[in-house]
Amino acid sequence: MDKLLAEAKSKLEEVGYLDLPKPNIEDLTAALNALKKEKNAVILAHYYQAPEIQEIADYVGDSLGLSQQAASSTADIILFAGVHFMAETAKILSPHKKVILPDLKAGCSLAESCSAEELKQFKKSHPNHLVVMYVNTSAEVKALSDLVCTSSNAEKVINSIPKDKPILFGPDRNLGAYIKSKTDRDITLWDGACVVHEAFSLEKLIQLCKEYPKAQIVAHPESEHYILETAAFIGSTTQLINYVKSDPAETFIVATEAGVLHKMKKEVPEKTLIPAPAQEDNTCACSECAYMKLNTLEKLYWCLKHEAPEITLDEDLQRKALVPVKRMLELSSLN
Repeated sequence: MDKLLAEAKSKLEEVGYLDLPKPNIEDLTAALNALKKEKNAVILAHYYQAPEIQEIADYVGDSLGLSQQAASSTADIILFAGVHFMAETAKILSPHKKVILPDLKAGCSLAESCSAEELKQFKKSHPNHLVVMYVNTSAEVKALSDLVCTSSNAEKVINSIPKDKPILFGPDRNLGAYIKSKTDRDITLWDGACVVHEAFSLEKLIQLCKEYPKAQIVAHPESEHYILETAAFIGSTTQLINYVKSDPAETFIVATEAGVLHKMKKEVPEKTLIPAPAQEDNTCACSECAYMKLNTLEKLYWCLKHEAPEITLDEDLQRKALVPVKRMLELSSLN
């Protein structure tokens, strides 16, 4: 594959294609909007996408919101500006729709930390455990699970299980540990983690708190325990946005992927929002998901124009994976 890509790039360089000016955001946005109308397509985007992608999306949300939108969409084509497991989930919920993803390399460290074969082996050695998997997993892993959850409904999902039932929670050990502390359940944790939420620097965070002594820390539960212990509020991406909107504090340090600040700033332009600092120096001194940022407006345009790459799943796999996802959505709809 790498050899083919190199050869293709070489040919493009020969004809001078790579030296041509790239379309600007306004032109791409107009072209995408025209294609959406022509093809009856909908664009779903995660909060971690670049601002220009969030702006053109028909719906921007977290994993639960995106799952619900995928299930209710009447479009013929779902263009998913996110990562691979999200597009797979959309396909599971909309098997008769065409689901396309701008870049097939947009993966997830959590999904990669738990393979279907590893989960099969665990289930064989722990036949009495009920398997609850975070939505950040492959379709194959979902098909082996009893329930699926998101960060916003994980506690509700766990509490729906009989108290005498041992549980395997995976693949995020930090989210699992947080939910275990909240529910006091017999939970075995899978040893996986999100590279974005494990990138925060405690030392830099302490220094930032000294600079902004009145700032409140809000954190995603995928973060490590030392971040969560300092947080005034812990919640999913949508819950963090809502908290920043409703809380009277004027300054917040936000411990999640920096892309969410775009939505937050639109909701509370008068407040000071600071991304929690990452351990490594990078362009924004914050924690960003390299997988999410593989998507670009130009890739979205070509993806929709050619209706590719398309997400396809075996029908039997789709049916099996749908069962725990539907259970999650049903639980989420309950008060």
